[in-house]
Amino acid sequence: MNEEKYVEIFNLVKAYPNPFGEAVKVVDGFNLNIRKGEVISIIGHSGCGKSTVLTMLAGLNEISDGGIVVAGREITGPGPDRAVVFQAPCLLPWMTAYQNVMLGVKQCYPHAEKAQRRIIVEYSLSVVGLADSMHKYPRELSGGMQQRVGIARAIALKPKVLLLDEPFGRLDSLTRMELQDVILGILDREKITTMMITHDPDEAVYMSDRICMMTNGPHAHVGEIMEIDFERPRDREAIMETDAFYAYRRRLLQFLDDCEAEKHARKQKAAISA
Repeated sequence: MNEEKYVEIFNLVKAYPNPFGEAVKVVDGFNLNIRKGEVISIIGHSGCGKSTVLTMLAGLNEISDGGIVVAGREITGPGPDRAVVFQAPCLLPWMTAYQNVMLGVKQCYPHAEKAQRRIIVEYSLSVVGLADSMHKYPRELSGGMQQRVGIARAIALKPKVLLLDEPFGRLDSLTRMELQDVILGILDREKITTMMITHDPDEAVYMSDRICMMTNGPHAHVGEIMEIDFERPRDREAIMETDAFYAYRRRLLQFLDDCEAEKHARKQKAAISA
């Protein structure tokens, strides 16, 4: 197994039919290698296909062309080796936090002893800060606490790859920062290979080892990849005081501005041609 190419995404294509039955390639020729234990963010304008790439990696969205290999095996569908945390935690309301996490653990470890499963669930909930709230129902938990349950549910499966689809998008800024640090703490301990979708340049720079910037769709692909040279574990205050943080941020924003300018220019050219 090549740890430099723990996840290989090659020539990935996702096409959808338009109203005339013609295939439109939303994602077209997306190529990316992810190192074992690396945290990589994907950023780009709305509609560029960021979540489409993530759901194809999760096995939840059929691949039109190309392929994805995880730990030396090409994926053909969803599996417990890839766990997803979505923007909405989607908890079963009639189950406690403990029961919501246990549901996945039972499916993933059907032959484990009851005590072993209990230890996995309790550990997963404790590392996200819910040791005292694990027997509460979703209605008794704040939005941030519900998302912590979603994170616990994902890490309890001991996945090879953790997929985060804008997991903090619905949260206030303080809760967002708290959960960023919760996840970074888990990733530093567990060394889980992680892909995160985000719209937030600050979040991408703070949390990532590399940032993959996607061009606008249709025919979206990797436009640029930026290495983030901050040590782990991350110290938010120290990072925010560095010139490097703002240099990375400016580079990201410039890329996004350039994509938007190019999109506007294409629209003007099409209007003139029409």
